[in-house]
Amino acid sequence: MHPASLISKLPRRAVVREMGLRDGLQSVATIVPTAAKLEWIRDAYDAGQREIEVGSFVPPKLLPQLADTGEVLAFAQTLPGLRATVLVPNFKGAERAMAADAEMMLVPLSASHAHSLANLRKAPDEVVGEIARIRAERDATGARTRIEVGISTAFGCTIQGEVDPEEVVRLVQAVLDAGVDAVSLADTVGYADPAMVSRLFERVLRVAGERLVCGHFHDTRGLALANVYAAMQLGIARFDACTAGIGGCPHAPGASGNVSTEDLTYMLHSMGIETGLDFDRLLALRAKVVKWLAGEPTHGTIWKTGLPKTIKKEEAHA
Repeated sequence: MHPASLISKLPRRAVVREMGLRDGLQSVATIVPTAAKLEWIRDAYDAGQREIEVGSFVPPKLLPQLADTGEVLAFAQTLPGLRATVLVPNFKGAERAMAADAEMMLVPLSASHAHSLANLRKAPDEVVGEIARIRAERDATGARTRIEVGISTAFGCTIQGEVDPEEVVRLVQAVLDAGVDAVSLADTVGYADPAMVSRLFERVLRVAGERLVCGHFHDTRGLALANVYAAMQLGIARFDACTAGIGGCPHAPGASGNVSTEDLTYMLHSMGIETGLDFDRLLALRAKVVKWLAGEPTHGTIWKTGLPKTIKKEEAHA
């Protein structure tokens, strides 16, 4: 296919969903004060971000870093036009999300049997059953919270090794049958390459269509941006990212952080894809986050090199 044909398939606009406050903070020992989290959300909002995963409804003894999710969510809900997402690992967490009137809850479902047992202490099909219960409870209570299922370890697992693409497709179909609103695919451990992304996203699109809404790529082996590009060629226009490239899963040994919000935004702007994000504000926020997480590993490149002279000022503040 001619390169121009490939570029013509790319979306004109993409959404960068900030995951640092949940996926990032769950993987570091530092407990960021609630006031700093609220400042983080405010600064991200001022930088143009309109989708932020603000925390997770998990028992505080398991993840004390996220114990203030209810308060953080309540603040996020005061910002006009901001979609505040929370992760819920089980039915009880979903009840809390619906009681708090969260706009979206993200339910993780691991395609790796071993990772599912380590992360949620349930086999994948047990998680599917719980997701069906969550949907039934939403219907019964009249709650408005949308349900997105994130298929984690979709491209491989540090515990199990290979994950059969057929299993990914089967689980996607199962949760769609259970009535979820959206699904996303996650390279939780950073095993994917662009060819793998193209093959799996194409297969899942045949099943999920427009309900496949997001790609989640960790940069463990430096391929996250290339994987984003591969997904964009198939029409995917929403991607998870973390400020300063933080993130990871406590039950995915060796996985490093998510693709950096700043690096992803730079790539999209450089390619002429609109995001609505202000690059200088994102870099200023990154500096704050690094300070709050002093001593914790952070990642990313563009903050060190700066924007190239070929990027016009107005593009950096699209």
